[in-house]
Amino acid sequence: MNTCLLCDKPDETGSYLCPGCTKATVVRLECLPALYDGLAPHLAPAGGIGTGRSGKGGPAPLPVNERVLDLRAPGGMVGIVEDWESAVRVDRQMRQRPPAGSVEARLKSAVTGLLAHMPWIAVSWPQAGAFAEEIRDLARSVFSIVSPPDDRQRVRHGGHCPAKFDGVVCGAALFLVQGEQAITCRWCGTEYPPSSWAALRALIAEDAARNAA
Repeated sequence: MNTCLLCDKPDETGSYLCPGCTKATVVRLECLPALYDGLAPHLAPAGGIGTGRSGKGGPAPLPVNERVLDLRAPGGMVGIVEDWESAVRVDRQMRQRPPAGSVEARLKSAVTGLLAHMPWIAVSWPQAGAFAEEIRDLARSVFSIVSPPDDRQRVRHGGHCPAKFDGVVCGAALFLVQGEQAITCRWCGTEYPPSSWAALRALIAEDAARNAA
């Protein structure tokens, strides 16, 4: 019996990724093109477009959000996905595909390629864990920009969501939002009413202790 390289749980299938982590990785891959599109409205910095020099005499802020620009640039989201597709092709002794088209088209093409390889990745690729982890972190990073909690309403950090789906821990940041009676995970939608907060804190503490071990 193998241990899943992403969730570290025993996997009776003997694969590098358990069925739950495989399914979650497929969903995250499928979401990447939409997340890329969702970044476009966030290119402008939150403080507006500056001109000239700042009030403190320094250079004015760039008229774009650098983090978003980096993610949408050729070396951002598309670069990460293309690098993984290239690595899969190398290990499967397949001919490489040169990048073609716009960044958006390249991302969709690389995602399509990786989705086609997912059965082999999950069962036969020793790098499956590192691949699935980076795709998970990339999707969460972009989602935190596309759909962040309102900073004016975000009151208290509640740790990370311990909800499990097919054995996969969600792990997204939890926040109690002003005016709401329950903590709702913005990634998986799980709700935690006040009656569950004591158990939630215990689960979060247990998870933090396990990760620190």
